[in-house]
Amino acid sequence: MTSPAAQTVAGGASGSGLRGGNLPRTLLTASAPVVWGTTYVVTTELLPPGHPLFAGMLRALPAGLIALAFTRTLPRGSWWGKAAVLGVLNIGLFFPLLFVAAERLPGGVAATLAAAQPLVIALLAVLILRQGLTVWRLAWGLAGMAGVGLVVIGPAAGFDVVGLVAGLAGAASMALGVTLTKRWGRPAEAGPTTFAAWQLTAGGLFLVPLTVLFEGAPPAIDLPAAAGYLWLGLVGGLITFVLWFRGITALPVTSVAVLVLLSPLVAAALGAIVLGQTFGPVQLAGFALALAAIVAGQLPTPSRSH
Repeated sequence: MTSPAAQTVAGGASGSGLRGGNLPRTLLTASAPVVWGTTYVVTTELLPPGHPLFAGMLRALPAGLIALAFTRTLPRGSWWGKAAVLGVLNIGLFFPLLFVAAERLPGGVAATLAAAQPLVIALLAVLILRQGLTVWRLAWGLAGMAGVGLVVIGPAAGFDVVGLVAGLAGAASMALGVTLTKRWGRPAEAGPTTFAAWQLTAGGLFLVPLTVLFEGAPPAIDLPAAAGYLWLGLVGGLITFVLWFRGITALPVTSVAVLVLLSPLVAAALGAIVLGQTFGPVQLAGFALALAAIVAGQLPTPSRSH
């Protein structure tokens, strides 16, 4: 017997992100990776360098604790374990792997590896959700990854084995977290804010010992850094993860997955606007290809003609 929430999740396992009344929900879900795309410019321009784990921990744990204090709802039964697993996969493990990839690889290469997430989710949906794997989804997933690559990979891109493994592992970690979120749904007593609070807290607690072990004492925080941490924690953490987990449980998982391509595109656009970076014809073509993949990912798979 399944809960009403789980039944709702199961009902959203197929279809498209733009079918019926899903467009407003899809746009709200898409706002999460759009905001996450600001992380690079905020980190490089406002935060003290050399403390990426502290930034990740501060982004997750205070937001999770604030949300828990507001909702006053703790997990029950098996959800203690499930919330911990999802928090580690979606946040606690994903952040360090992302930081390792970002430090050892050019940003464009790291972003392209992260763009592999829709492909990983498409494969995991077959294994975990028992969904069919279509050429449509695979083709547009590859197209989206290629588009992001054209936008962000420059001629000086280098390849480091540890960085490549970390980048792919990070994409796989969050992809598995997204797929399991879809598989398990959320309990009836947990709304989107509560569900995000559990995972942010679990992920933040996971990062505390890693931060102490690898970075030691926290850095000095001036006013710009405080503004940056506040943005990453309140908007880039609490608000966006509430919208993201709400979207995962309500929309088809493959439609949600392709929305993550918005993050590197926004990061590249802000690089051009804020940091004075320029786009050539290749980058513009890649932008168009990635946007086409995002839109195609929201459409129903075309039926085969007989």
